[in-house]
Amino acid sequence: MFKTIGILAHVDAGKTTFSEQLLYHTKSIRKRGRVDHQDAFLDSHSIEKERGITVFADQAHFTYNNSTYYLIDTPGHVDFSSEMERAIQVMDYAILLISAVDGVQGHTETVWHLLRKHRVPTFIFINKVDREGTDIKGVLQDVRTALSEDICDITSSFDEGIMDEPLVEWLAERDETLLDTYMESGYDKELWLQTFKKMLKEQQVFAVACGSALKDEGVWPFFEKLDFLTNTTYNSSDPFSAKVYKIRHDDNGNRIAFLKALSGKLRVREEVTYGDVAEKITQIRRYNGQKFQPVDQVEAGELFAVIGLSAAKIGDSIGVLNEKSTFELIPTLTAKVVFDPSIHVKEVLQCFKQLDAEDPSLQIVWNEQAKEIHVHIMGLIQLEVLEKIVRKRFSFDVTFGKPKILYKETIGAAVNGYGHFEPLRHYAEVHLKIEPTQRNSGISFESICHANDLSIGHQNVIHTHVFERDHHGLLTGSALTDVKITLLTGRAHNEHTAGGDFREATFRALRQGLEKAESILLEPYYNFKIKADLDQIGRVLADIQQAHGSFEPPETIGDQIVVQGSAPVATFMNYGVTFASYTQGKGVLSLQFGGYDHCHNADEVIEAIGYDKDADPEYTSSSIFCAKGKGYSVPWHEAETKMHCLK
Repeated sequence: MFKTIGILAHVDAGKTTFSEQLLYHTKSIRKRGRVDHQDAFLDSHSIEKERGITVFADQAHFTYNNSTYYLIDTPGHVDFSSEMERAIQVMDYAILLISAVDGVQGHTETVWHLLRKHRVPTFIFINKVDREGTDIKGVLQDVRTALSEDICDITSSFDEGIMDEPLVEWLAERDETLLDTYMESGYDKELWLQTFKKMLKEQQVFAVACGSALKDEGVWPFFEKLDFLTNTTYNSSDPFSAKVYKIRHDDNGNRIAFLKALSGKLRVREEVTYGDVAEKITQIRRYNGQKFQPVDQVEAGELFAVIGLSAAKIGDSIGVLNEKSTFELIPTLTAKVVFDPSIHVKEVLQCFKQLDAEDPSLQIVWNEQAKEIHVHIMGLIQLEVLEKIVRKRFSFDVTFGKPKILYKETIGAAVNGYGHFEPLRHYAEVHLKIEPTQRNSGISFESICHANDLSIGHQNVIHTHVFERDHHGLLTGSALTDVKITLLTGRAHNEHTAGGDFREATFRALRQGLEKAESILLEPYYNFKIKADLDQIGRVLADIQQAHGSFEPPETIGDQIVVQGSAPVATFMNYGVTFASYTQGKGVLSLQFGGYDHCHNADEVIEAIGYDKDADPEYTSSSIFCAKGKGYSVPWHEAETKMHCLK
């Protein structure tokens, strides 16, 4: 049986130390490493050793009790949470570590939310119980309040399939069959065990245990219980399918795709498909930390890496699986890459494109006009790590400009946009309807154009151009979002329509429509949850209001207050330092990306950015018509009257 187990936590909860203990007890490593000693097996990158934090989601494997385990140690720092989320998608089960000293922290709740979203059954380990002054009962209550009421402590209530009476009754209260059996004939060991396993797998309940990873107390008994209570059912006889969850490049520049096999088997030299691409696998590797072993075959349930997939991206499906992963954690900041002018910009861009393949959240942007490279980031620590990665891997230095907020734009009401492109011996005309949609819905497309007016092939070309890039809004040049674009009609010429003509007409139609629309500037928001002492409620609410945030009625729990609401990233991104200061580190601030909404200071932002919609080299709202063998430009406000499809 193959099981993929992820280790997750808020930073400094002891996650890597916990992983080291598991690897040591399963004889995968001879010596237990430590983060502070810079010798942890899964924190093997020099950058991780220098900073003392996990940056990359690396894996190890070991065998125990007739099961092969793949262990993924994920980053705990919020700046690298995109790496964590990508690893979550291939986990069969997760172990969430919570420090008994700090309790449920802000990022703990973010991790829990992601595990629930991706439906990963989760075990909880309360770590650092050896520390003086820890309140285990208090932490368990904290877990019940912040994460789930359906947790059961199995530290001493469950052993080798035998449950004590309180656990027996607790499970019976949550399952009708168990309750009926309990009332009629009492506890049935096998029935309770199978039901417990099912409830854990279906995330109806969550098992918790306590211990100390540093002192090696409770770690191995906890894992033995996890092994007893977990199972997977992969079918190796079905057609092959897999999910890409990580991309790396080796020292020779070879692209390495890390996969989780979901069904079937894969052998070296076999051909696999993804999207419209079919390629042969030239090598299969089974990684253990940074080392790997070439293998000839893998099967369903295994984690492995392959060479041969030249264009596969993180989230892609391989084989018979036909779905694309979506990720919730989205960067809200952008920064300009600064480098020595003696280095050719194309060389720098090529290096960053390689990093972009490994971390798609970077969303590398190349500004052709300004000859600038911009990256999207989660936070400042990520920039520091990127500087070191570039220096180590590509042997040149970069720095970054001051991070800026990533704004977006949308429209207030539906408009029609018209684009015509007809210089000599070219021809394309496109009519679009652009209408606002639900906030944070992105861009969608529909065609109601009849095939008699425009061939399906040309309609598909227009669809491709709509999604080939972010489209600039008129206020700040920020990406357009939350609109539905409908192709109303269009026209081609049998002789003169050439490649690129419909791209020009589509972009002009889109831009012409935006010129007529009410443009709205959007900014990213955090959904926050604040826990602080009751006597600090006045300061908390005043800070939220000052940050242009909103909040729900506060909730009192014991001597603490809980406030939930939302606030702009621009005003709240550095609030954690202020909050920690006046609560003396005892308060809890949880921030989750809450999507985009109206910008609280739109006029100020628009003026500061100073975007000139008429000077954008990539867009124009005018159309090109032809007369007397020459093309001529018609401004957007006159173009509609000249459209051929309207005559």
